[in-house]
Amino acid sequence: MTYGPIDYLVLEFQNEKLKGEVVPAILELVENRTIRVIDLVIIQKDKDGNHTVVELQELDSETLAIYDPLQAEVTGLIQVEDIDAIAEKMDNGTTAAAFLFENLWAIKFKDAVLRADGKVLEQVRLDHEDVAEALDKIASAEA
Repeated sequence: MTYGPIDYLVLEFQNEKLKGEVVPAILELVENRTIRVIDLVIIQKDKDGNHTVVELQELDSETLAIYDPLQAEVTGLIQVEDIDAIAEKMDNGTTAAAFLFENLWAIKFKDAVLRADGKVLEQVRLDHEDVAEALDKIASAEA
C-alpha cells in the first residue's frame, strides 16, 4: 500500500477564543479526500501551567460529535514525549490539537514516480511567513 506524505501539525488556541471554526475546514479536507487524519491528540494547559491530554474516546458525547466526522484514527503515533514537548511550548490557558495527517492528494503522483523508478531526493515544507518574507525582499530589490 502506498501512503501519501504525512504531516505533523500542532495548533494552539486561547481557551476563551475556542469556538470550533477550524474543525469544519479540516472536515472539508477529509470529505474531499485531500487528507486523512491518522492521529489526533487534544492537549489542555490550565492557567497554572498544568497540562492534560484529552483522548478522543474520553470526550463527552457533545464534544465527540464535533470531532467524530473527522474520522480520525487514534494510532498512538503521537507519543507521551511529543505531548510533553508540545505542552512546554504552550501558553497557559490554551488548548492545542496535535495532528498527524496523510496527504491523500499526493498518492497518485507518488505511485507514478515509483512506477518510473524515481525517488525523492529532498522534500521540505516551507513556512508561509518565510516565503512571504523572501518574496517581499525580492520585490524590494527589483523596485
